[in-house]
Amino acid sequence: MTKTLLLALTAMTLPIALPATANAAALRDAIRADMPQLMTLYRDLHANPELSMAEVRTPAKLAAEARKLGFTVTEHVGKTGVVAVMKNGPGPVLLLRADMDALPVVEQTGLPFASKVRAMARSGVETGVMHACGHDTHMTSWLGTARRLAAMKDQWSGTLVMILQPGEETGEGAKAMLDDGLYTRFPKPDYVLAFHDAAALPAGVIGVTSGYALANVDSVDISVKGVGGHGAYPQTTKDPIVLAARIVTTLQTLVSRENDPANPAVVTVGSFHAGTKHNIISDEAKLQLTVRSYTPAVRTLLLDGIRRIARGEAIAAGMPEDRMPVVTIRDAEFTPSTFNTEKLSARALALFTEHFGPERAIKTPAVMGGEDFSRFWLADKRVESLIFWVGGTPRAKWDAAGGDASKLPSLHSPLWAPDADAVISTATEALTLTALDILKKG
Repeated sequence: MTKTLLLALTAMTLPIALPATANAAALRDAIRADMPQLMTLYRDLHANPELSMAEVRTPAKLAAEARKLGFTVTEHVGKTGVVAVMKNGPGPVLLLRADMDALPVVEQTGLPFASKVRAMARSGVETGVMHACGHDTHMTSWLGTARRLAAMKDQWSGTLVMILQPGEETGEGAKAMLDDGLYTRFPKPDYVLAFHDAAALPAGVIGVTSGYALANVDSVDISVKGVGGHGAYPQTTKDPIVLAARIVTTLQTLVSRENDPANPAVVTVGSFHAGTKHNIISDEAKLQLTVRSYTPAVRTLLLDGIRRIARGEAIAAGMPEDRMPVVTIRDAEFTPSTFNTEKLSARALALFTEHFGPERAIKTPAVMGGEDFSRFWLADKRVESLIFWVGGTPRAKWDAAGGDASKLPSLHSPLWAPDADAVISTATEALTLTALDILKKG
């Protein structure tokens, strides 16, 4: 048995005698000793990704690991989710979440453990599958944190609820777990905590955003009706492409002229499909939009405005009532904005700054990405909630780009290859510290 493996096994199984303040060096040493096994797990998860709500191998593997640590584990919560509970005396209930699903992306990182998995996407198209959003680092850190807290039970008191959530990328997994009794069948949390790897920060840097951190995400379809005909005789038709183009242009005024500039909003037309041939005017054009906001009021303004503009432009184009555009808000895919409660955000930032130093613990601005972690707070706003960032861009690449994230692969890119060692070790340390602080005795 090698010395490294012996250290790793010892760190997994023996309690760490730390003072109540959690000796920084001892905790860091324990995590580093565990990293060889954690990196083996990470590479396995990366090479074997699973699409949203189709996670089978992943939760089974991690549920077994949680059982070994003494957690009471329930599988198939919200279809494929896992809930692992460890009760350790009186005190608060902390829920710690990691998401499991991968994306329909063909990996192009060139990593030796790159995913070669292919699967059928919901669109009916066979595709490559990749952890292009870094959920493999989330799950590995989840297990790393579970190991530390299980080994340090003498230093905290309360109840730890560690969940593996399916379907984050489709915005349905958190709701599915809540609908399946997450807050009624299991101890209801006083605190909910998670992290997300970040392409916009160098590896190992932690970012905390207080208040709104991620956006409402709405998907909107617009079917623009027309009257088709020969391209040589447009006067005999009602061209849906021209009408759809007018709608696309006017939609931009929702943000530029109707919304208060102090309240961020985005309306993006991501897809415009119409027609089959050069000389045929089609009878329909189809638009697909993503709509982003933070507050309920801005969300309502944008969605109502989309309906109004689509109808108004159709009237201006002379469309009859029975050919009005059909606007469909895809409510099943809606992800509500994520709010980090101020008290827990400030507490965590102070803790991270003291432990990691001010260069590695910073305030970060809100972003227009979406995360269904928001639902755990919205289900009961008395809960203290925080999701923080851990930078993943390798330091050498970050420095070479001059810190300009636009020159580097982003999340969801087929080229996203984070410095996994830095992400996992930093996140495990940060999650463990926060859990120990929340669950500290007395």
